[in-house]
Amino acid sequence: MTDKRTAKVPRAAYERELLRLQTELVKLQEWVRAEGARLVVVFEGRDAAGKGGTIKRVAENLNPRVARIAALPKPTERQRTQWYFQRYVEHLPAAGEIVLFDRSWYNRAGVEHVMGFCTKEEHQLFLRQCPIFERMLVEDGILLRKYWFSVSDTEQQERFRRRLEDPLRRWKLSPMDLESITHWEAYSRAKDEMMVHTDIVEAPWFVVESDDKRRARLNMIAHLLDSVPYHEVPPPVLELPPRPSSTGYERSPRDLRTYVPDHAANL
Repeated sequence: MTDKRTAKVPRAAYERELLRLQTELVKLQEWVRAEGARLVVVFEGRDAAGKGGTIKRVAENLNPRVARIAALPKPTERQRTQWYFQRYVEHLPAAGEIVLFDRSWYNRAGVEHVMGFCTKEEHQLFLRQCPIFERMLVEDGILLRKYWFSVSDTEQQERFRRRLEDPLRRWKLSPMDLESITHWEAYSRAKDEMMVHTDIVEAPWFVVESDDKRRARLNMIAHLLDSVPYHEVPPPVLELPPRPSSTGYERSPRDLRTYVPDHAANL
């Protein structure tokens, strides 16, 4: 008998439910804007665990002026001398905004720790300060949701292989990603230690099983919607105004402008 938790979600059912959930996400967005709420969603997990694809589906129909993605590059020399959380603070939302962190301050608990990009002392300091930092965010009224995307080693390996062979997705792979294969157990131990210190009542971790990307996306979005006490905000009443009568304007001749070639005509 097939385990429903691991069986692939049929595409038709996936697309139908995704559309319904994305419609609810738009309602959530309008509630955030109307109420002046601040929502932070943290996406973490191993490389190729499905974070990016899920973020794309979450943000797909949202207003980029309300919901933005924060995917920070490696810190500059100046940022390395700052308090570790400082460069993340400036990306936190103001009233009426949603921020989706494609990786976050948890870099220090994962890749920086495993690959030796921070000292043991810096790692331990992070584990002590992170719960305090997150409690401060929650106490100030920020809605903080943290999702860990869990992928098996065999599925990760297969996704890496597909990316290597796909010219449209090969950019997603870096030498660091491939090196993570040889550090599987080290990343597992780092994740376990991180969870022990940062899975707090005020900001718990929620694990998303992501060997099936469709299932992971639906489960994560549904959980996010269920976790926020939003309600539908009636949209403003808009009416299309009548087009005014012509006042004699004539469009300038086409040969005065440079148009892009009609590539589609050759298909």
